[in-house]
Amino acid sequence: MLLETPLVLVLIFFSVVCHEISHGLVAWKLGDPTAWRMGRLSFNPLVHIDIFGTILLPLFLLLMGSRFLFAWAKPVPVNPAYFRNRKQGMMLVALAGPATNLALAVAMSLILKFGGAIMPAFLAKALATTALMNVILMAFNLIPIPPLDGSRIVANFLGGKLYWNYMRLERYGMMIVFGLLFLGVISRLLYPVMVLGIRFLGIAPYFH
Repeated sequence: MLLETPLVLVLIFFSVVCHEISHGLVAWKLGDPTAWRMGRLSFNPLVHIDIFGTILLPLFLLLMGSRFLFAWAKPVPVNPAYFRNRKQGMMLVALAGPATNLALAVAMSLILKFGGAIMPAFLAKALATTALMNVILMAFNLIPIPPLDGSRIVANFLGGKLYWNYMRLERYGMMIVFGLLFLGVISRLLYPVMVLGIRFLGIAPYFH
């Protein structure tokens, strides 16, 4: 546990950095150079740290013994004015983050499948925990509450007044998210995802 927890925190931070970089890379591919110009397409951790989302929130959840661990890096800036189709471009940028989390979860589970037996126990458990956290981060970000990634996907299929009314929720979005976290609604929503993730990734032996 002494070695496992710091390693999990480092791996989760790496995961959320990859999540944000993927947003910026897709935006860049679609013609938006904003993140690139601001030096955000980098694995330098200093450019991605958000004091609350990267450090304080996950530490608080750990200390509270939360079943789920959430974290985020400083959001990568995206300017949809560069996209030919703004809503579709934002949807593709948004999808990149959760897709990256899923890819990282699968990659870590494959490392465990082929090398877990020869790893130190703390390292194997840390990889299994981080793989599961990536699945949970993917699902969390797909919740359709602005500004989470899921809202950009839903917004692509909305038009007119419905679209604008939906996007106005963004100013209250994080308050809604934290309210649902406090009430345990999000934990209940994500619990089935956690169970399915353990089965899908084949990492159940690491949680006995």
